[in-house]
Amino acid sequence: MTISVALPAGFEAAAETLALGGELKSSICLIRHGTAGLSVAIGDLEQEDIYRHFLASAESVLTACKAEQIAIDRHPDYLSTKYGQQLADELSLPLQQVQHHHAHIAAVMADNNLPLDCKSVLGIALDGLGFGEDGTIWGGEFLLADYRGFQRVGRFQPVAMPGGAAAIHEPWRNTLAHLLPLWDTVSTTFSDTDIIRFLNNKPVAMMHSMLASGLNAPLASSCGRLFDAVAAAVGLYRDRVDCEAQAAIALEQAASTCFDRETARYNYQTSDENGCLQLNWRPMWLELLGDIQNGTDTGVIAARFHRTIIDALHVTAVSLCRTHRVDTIALSGGVFQNRLISTHLPQALQQDGLSVLQHHQVPAHDGGICLGQAVVAAAIRLKEKVA
Repeated sequence: MTISVALPAGFEAAAETLALGGELKSSICLIRHGTAGLSVAIGDLEQEDIYRHFLASAESVLTACKAEQIAIDRHPDYLSTKYGQQLADELSLPLQQVQHHHAHIAAVMADNNLPLDCKSVLGIALDGLGFGEDGTIWGGEFLLADYRGFQRVGRFQPVAMPGGAAAIHEPWRNTLAHLLPLWDTVSTTFSDTDIIRFLNNKPVAMMHSMLASGLNAPLASSCGRLFDAVAAAVGLYRDRVDCEAQAAIALEQAASTCFDRETARYNYQTSDENGCLQLNWRPMWLELLGDIQNGTDTGVIAARFHRTIIDALHVTAVSLCRTHRVDTIALSGGVFQNRLISTHLPQALQQDGLSVLQHHQVPAHDGGICLGQAVVAAAIRLKEKVA
């Protein structure tokens, strides 16, 4: 273990808990004697050598402790989840499944030493994907959360991922998914743009059928996929990426060149979806395509997009805090590695008198969720003991 996090007040009697993290940027966490110990970043478990290292690391921890429970992600196909289920069965240990984005928020809460019985915070969890409790993919989430549970009170507009995992590797698929509901308009109005010409050479009709049927096109409220979609639209890693977040990083770099002098943003809409406040991006896409058509510099478009995301997050968070009488906001997820967002969003929220929690000891990306899994499982176990 290389990172040691002293657990907040209330966790003194926490059970020894082994948390196995996620699939990407994998790491494991052990709660023991009032401290959470996190491993070094192990890597992406889809790679065979990395997975073997993960298994060896977990087994090494188990030989040095008397784990009382196992904590895992809810995603049924994660290798770490499957291994955790196997371990819990073999060792006859209780198994706690923790929703991915709840783990993100719990991690930043523990990272900031919030006590076990603290008031709920508004968590903003932004990343590429995590398995949601409704069976869809989440990734742009507003959660009213404490250590033991959460309520989803806001989200990004769910958009299909055509081809499923293929949309992670081929950003243009995400662009097309955002534009297909507007295709009759955009394919005509913006037919002279490079992105529409590019998409017209793709199997648009087939993709439309996939989205209509839901076949191999899971819905995702993912912030990461929205970044990919915009990056592809402006010509950054349009066809394929070689590694996770490559397109999003390029978009941030482009925005950084003129962010300080570019204050304009695009429009967006909000709607109430069965009590969940939803951010909708259709107005943004029409304006963004107009900028592309007018030959606006890529850096300017990227900066305007970042301004849009920051403004949407800020306004939505303030509204939700007022509705739910919350004064603390917790920020976590891989998108918060973006310095423009992780710097300017907290500033805006603090100007409205809100306290903002960000990561200090553990990473905002999936390398930190094992801490969140561990404290959630420990908090639930402590409550069960009292009951």
